[in-house]
Amino acid sequence: HVTIHGHTTIGHDNQIFQFSSIGEVPQDLKYRGEPTRLTIGDRNVIREYCTISRGTVNDRGITRVGNDNLFMAYTHVAHDCVIGNNVIMSNLAMIAGHVQLDDWAILSGYAAVHQYVKVGAHAFVAHHGGCTKDVPPYVMAVGNPAAPHSINSEGLKRRGFTPEQIRNLKNAYRILYRSDLPLRSEEHTSE
Repeated sequence: HVTIHGHTTIGHDNQIFQFSSIGEVPQDLKYRGEPTRLTIGDRNVIREYCTISRGTVNDRGITRVGNDNLFMAYTHVAHDCVIGNNVIMSNLAMIAGHVQLDDWAILSGYAAVHQYVKVGAHAFVAHHGGCTKDVPPYVMAVGNPAAPHSINSEGLKRRGFTPEQIRNLKNAYRILYRSDLPLRSEEHTSE
């Protein structure tokens, strides 16, 4: 009871559960039937009712899924997305077209990521989080719209980061988000 369609390549030892739709026509009104692709790596678990679309010619023409990812029930990966390795998308998490999820990123239940947004390595988007801006690596984003809240300390501990590494990341976070310094330099105009 799984549909695999189009130019789709699936690696080894993947588990795809019933009623999933893999490699179907992208949900993009500009799509006109061009030969685009979906590539899925190895050892991914794709649970019930997941949808993963192939790419469009308006971008790279391919949707890429790495290795060892978990897509829980009802997750959606739109066209032209790039998903790294060891990513978790919890139940009903959705990513729009052209999104990038780096290695070890986690989207909690009902999290949604807007098109062209990047979620960095080891980042965590909390439940019901709505990402309209990039989420930096190691950061936990909370709310709708999702905003940086803290460092993903628990996830980093689970992955073997040392207490010193986590402390250094927390210090960097404080400097970036709690010091009232601008995150980018302001343009100066001379009069």
